[in-house]
Amino acid sequence: MKKYLLTALIGLLSLSLVACNNDEEKASEDTKTSEEATKETADVDAEEMQKKLDAQKVEKEKVVAIVNGEEIKGNQYNDALSISQMQFSQLGQDLTTDDMAKQIKDYTLESLVGQTLLLQEIDNKGYEASEEDINKQLETLKSSYKTEEEFEEALKTNNLTLDKLKEQIADTVKYDQFVKNDLKVEEVKDEEIKEYYDSMVSSAGESEDTPKYEDVKDTLKANLEQQKTQEKVATKVEELRKAADVELKI
Repeated sequence: MKKYLLTALIGLLSLSLVACNNDEEKASEDTKTSEEATKETADVDAEEMQKKLDAQKVEKEKVVAIVNGEEIKGNQYNDALSISQMQFSQLGQDLTTDDMAKQIKDYTLESLVGQTLLLQEIDNKGYEASEEDINKQLETLKSSYKTEEEFEEALKTNNLTLDKLKEQIADTVKYDQFVKNDLKVEEVKDEEIKEYYDSMVSSAGESEDTPKYEDVKDTLKANLEQQKTQEKVATKVEELRKAADVELKI
């Protein structure tokens, strides 16, 4: 969904090397030399990888798709592409092969098309986000930052203005209303949660570290609710896609 994507600021981890005596200094220097060589190689590899990933982006104003007359442009695509690349990398995939690059492109385009179709449907249904709801979520988001300066820096990092962020929050509010009122996701039953728990324990193998059912029940329920919602959303997108006029431009 078109949710606000402010990311938490990540601290940098600095390493310090301390030598205790002459022999340890020598060993430390040898190790440091080896580590520096490894780090330099890794830095070069990471830099080359990023260049290849950046090469998958398109011009910001380029139209990548048209959905029922609404244009999706390169800046939206590039933002979504970065998220797709991160998701695929977490699966251990080599993102730089031609086949994988095409998979990521297709996945990103279809995600954007689905998002656009849903938001069009939500607007057609007449859903609205009140200023009260928008400001409430905005304040919740801002509370995760220690200072106003940190929040503003996060906006800048994500190429967002406050108005743009509020637009995205409004989309999220309307989406949540749509899911609740139109998709009518079935409530997760206790039997389903217990079955889910037993299945996970069976797959992982029970041990003394296995958490008790009551300790993880709420988490498992949330996971199942999310799965059910995703299934309903996917079905709705498929339905909208069949009736839509969609033109992919890349």
